[in-house]
Amino acid sequence: MSTPDLTERVHRPIDDEAFARLRQTRHRDPAAIASALASRTRRPLVHGDGRLFIVAADHPARGALGVRDNPMAMASRYELLQRLVLALSRPGVDGVLGTPDIIEDLALLGALDGKVAVGSMNRGGLRGAVFEMDDRYTGYDVDSMVSSRLDAAKLLVRVNLQDPGTARTLEETAHAVTDSARARLPIMLEPFMSNWVDGKIVNDLSTEAVITSVAISCGLGASSAYTWLKLPVVKDMERVMEAATLPTLLLGGDSDGDPDETYNAWAAALALPGVHGLVVGRTLLYPQDDDVAKAVDIAAALVHGR
Repeated sequence: MSTPDLTERVHRPIDDEAFARLRQTRHRDPAAIASALASRTRRPLVHGDGRLFIVAADHPARGALGVRDNPMAMASRYELLQRLVLALSRPGVDGVLGTPDIIEDLALLGALDGKVAVGSMNRGGLRGAVFEMDDRYTGYDVDSMVSSRLDAAKLLVRVNLQDPGTARTLEETAHAVTDSARARLPIMLEPFMSNWVDGKIVNDLSTEAVITSVAISCGLGASSAYTWLKLPVVKDMERVMEAATLPTLLLGGDSDGDPDETYNAWAAALALPGVHGLVVGRTLLYPQDDDVAKAVDIAAALVHGR
């Protein structure tokens, strides 16, 4: 029997038998999901150097499957899981952000031990839908994250002053923040000022718009004690970081840009007071050269200084 190619083993960490067991468990023993979550080894959200590097994988639940010029790049759940497990195996990767289906698949695969698990809450504002601004809470809620022993929550706060759907989003977000504070569950808010442009939602990434979104989101809920921010890297990030005292993580941004420019922008923003790490998805899971390990290692070095 021939020895498998090393590159293939490194880049395909899950074998066919593991996927077969995953399917069989979901088919025959769904209670095993709760058991896997209950038995996984946890770690504090903040420890060691206090920095966090989280890999994000909640895009598919909002119908956002595209990466660069491939509109169905994330269509294969098996391929996505391969890339996620590979990313989580790299030094300096602290955890993953996902919807229940993703988190539960990873738990069954044994990939969450010693990692931070962040639950994604509102995925109902489907990309391209006429109701996109009505970001319904269709994923995790606070009670389910607590019972599943997750370590933090995340939600999207898009504010469109011309769309009435924003009012409901803000109200439900405030309830989620309040519930998280009561449960002592850290919650990451990802705010944007957004607009309809030619029938599509476009986030305003000007410095002033990001500052405004921070001001609005920081005031949501009955307590901000457990609130974190998840912000884009934009021009004059120094001004953005002066808009709040809340702990902040940076989001990855557009995967179309030059990787070196992206890394340089992350490095500069990571040096600012109040910035404690990165939450990045497609940019690292589907890099332009398709070398997931290399992209993840570069980001981990930026976060943890290795």
